Formats: sequence, structure tokens, C-alpha cells
Amino acid sequence: MDDAFTIQISSDLVKQLANDTDKAKKKTRKPKPKTPKPSQQNKIKPAVHDDSPSLKGVPSAAGWPPMYFPTPPPANAEVDAIRSVLQDSEKVLEKLEKKEDEMVVEVTQKAKELHDKEFKLPQPKPMPCSTDLTACLECYKENTKDPLKCSTLVKNFADCARTIRQQVSSSSQ
Repeated sequence: MDDAFTIQISSDLVKQLANDTDKAKKKTRKPKPKTPKPSQQNKIKPAVHDDSPSLKGVPSAAGWPPMYFPTPPPANAEVDAIRSVLQDSEKVLEKLEKKEDEMVVEVTQKAKELHDKEFKLPQPKPMPCSTDLTACLECYKENTKDPLKCSTLVKNFADCARTIRQQVSSSSQ
């Protein structure tokens, strides 16, 4: 009984076996669905439970179940979130515009008050001896040919001016 045999393993076979563990194994075949024979198809009658008036005259497809269309999904949550953020932003914008209008009125009022305080014309001090001065000027207008008649009024004005000058010089020292 000489049943001895030898096996030779090449380096290519070793590499192939080493790489084979990394590769995905073959997928198993899926069994084919059984189709009924033509003689059986004629015996199957579809059960149509739709009694809607719009489909009464339309023939139904033999062997097919009734088809239901999905209802449209509710509005996208992301779109709703964006709309709510947009509405919130519009409300905030309205509040800011109202606040801006109020602040414009307030700033305008404050600016007017500051302008009135800063650029207010001072109350003019009455000019000393103004009555004597006006009397002298009228006298000169009336007596253009004889100005010496106004000498007493001129003397009164000069005395008034002297006293005011003395008061100012004594108050500044």
C-alpha cells in the first residue's frame, strides 16, 4: 500500500490564500420568487374594496393590490424652524424700530435744549445813560442850525457817563 502522495504549495498560492481572508466572501444567491403558472393566474380574482364613484368605470389591474399614495409629509421641520426664527426676527425688528423712533425724538429734544442753553443770546444789559443820549440826539436833530441850545443835555449826558466810568473802574479793582 503505497498510497503516499505529495502536495506542492507555491508562493503564489500562499499569497492568494493570505489575501483571500481580506476579501468579502461570495454572496449567497437569493431564491427566485415562485410565479404562478398561467393556468392559476386566471383563477385568481382580485378583491377590490374601493367603492368610490370616481373609479367605478375604471377597470382594475388584475392581481394587483389597491395602490395607496402616501399623504404629503407635514411641512419640513427645518423650514418651520426657519419661519419661526424669521417671525421672531421681524418682531424684534419692529420693537427696535419703535425704540429707535423714541430715541430719535428724545435725542432731538435734548439737542434742542442744549442748543438753547449754549447759544442763548444773553439778556442785553441796559445801556447806561441811554435816556440822556437819546435826548441829546433828538435835540441835535431839531436844532441843526443852533446846536448850542442842546448844551445842557450834553452836560447831563457827560456827567452820567463820568459816574458810570467811575463805578466800573472802582468795581474792577
